[in-house]
Amino acid sequence: MSTQPLMPHEEPDHEAPHVPAVEIDAAAFAEALPVKEPVAANRPMGPTGRPMPVIPEPAPRESHGNARIIAMCNQKGGVGKTTTTINLGASLAELGRKVLLVDFDPQGSLTVGLGVNPYDITTSVYNLVMDRGVTLDDAVVKTGVPGLDLVPSNIDLSAAEVQLVSEVAREQVLARALAPAIEEYDFVIIDCQPSLGLLTVNALTAAHGVIVPMEAEFFALRGVAMLVETIQKVQDRLNPELEIDGLVATMFDARTVHSREVVARLVEAFEDKVFHTAINRTVRFPETTVAGEPITTFASTSGGAYSYRQLAKEVLWRCPGT
Repeated sequence: MSTQPLMPHEEPDHEAPHVPAVEIDAAAFAEALPVKEPVAANRPMGPTGRPMPVIPEPAPRESHGNARIIAMCNQKGGVGKTTTTINLGASLAELGRKVLLVDFDPQGSLTVGLGVNPYDITTSVYNLVMDRGVTLDDAVVKTGVPGLDLVPSNIDLSAAEVQLVSEVAREQVLARALAPAIEEYDFVIIDCQPSLGLLTVNALTAAHGVIVPMEAEFFALRGVAMLVETIQKVQDRLNPELEIDGLVATMFDARTVHSREVVARLVEAFEDKVFHTAINRTVRFPETTVAGEPITTFASTSGGAYSYRQLAKEVLWRCPGT
C-alpha cells in the first residue's frame, strides 16, 4: 500500500512522544527576578507560548561602569552557550553598552568564535587567574565589534583546575581577577565550560546573575535540575547575591511538537524566569564561527541577529540599571 510523501516541514500524522515532566526545584528562585508589569491580554503570542510583553527601547548610557557580571552556564555541552555569549555581547554593544567577554573554557571556543587564534595568545585568562603579576588590562584583547572586548582562553586553562585545588579561597580567584572590570564595563559575560567543576564554581562565585542557554531537547531539560542544585549550593555557601537572570531556549524549532513541549515544560517549571525570546535553529550560526564574528555583523538582517537583539533588550529590561 503506497503512502503519500511528506511535504517539506510537514509533521507526520502520528502523535509525537509525550515529553515527561522533570522534577525541578524552582521555588528557591521565586523572587530571583524583578516584578514585571502585567502583560496585555491582546499581545501576540511569543515562541514560548506566552503573550509577548512590551519591552521598551533601552535608554543610552552616558557613562560606563557598575558592571553586571553574568555567568553563561549549562553543564551540558552543545546547547549554544558560546554562541549566545558572543551574540548577546555584540547585541548589548550595539545598544551602547561596554561589554567584556571572558572565555573561561579551556577549549577556547569563544576566543576562536571572535577571530582570535588561541595559539597566538601571549596572555590568557589562565595567566590572569594564576599569576598575581598579570592585570586585567594585560589580558584584554580588542575585538572587531566597537564596545566589545575579550579575555581569551586556550588549553593552558585546563591546568588551572588542578592547580587551584591547593589555593586558599580557590573559589574566589576569578572574582578577584575581574574586580577592576566592574568600574570600566557595563556587562561582563563569562562563557563557562560544559561541566560543574571548580572553574564553573569560580564563575558562579564571581557573577551577579546566571543565564542558562538550554537546547529545546529533553536531555537538556533534565540537566537543568542538576544545574539549579549547583546554583543553590553556590548561593548558600559562596555567593548569596547570585540570582538567575533567566533561561533562554536555543536551537528552537517551532515546527516540531518536541521543541514546543520542552519549552512548555521549562515555562511550567520556571515561569517568568524563562526569557520570552527564543533562538531558532539556523545555518547562519556555524557560518559565523568560521568567519570569526557575531551574527549581528556577519548576517545583520538575519532572523538570528534579530533574535539576539531582542534577547539583549530583554536582558536590559530584566536587569534595571544596566
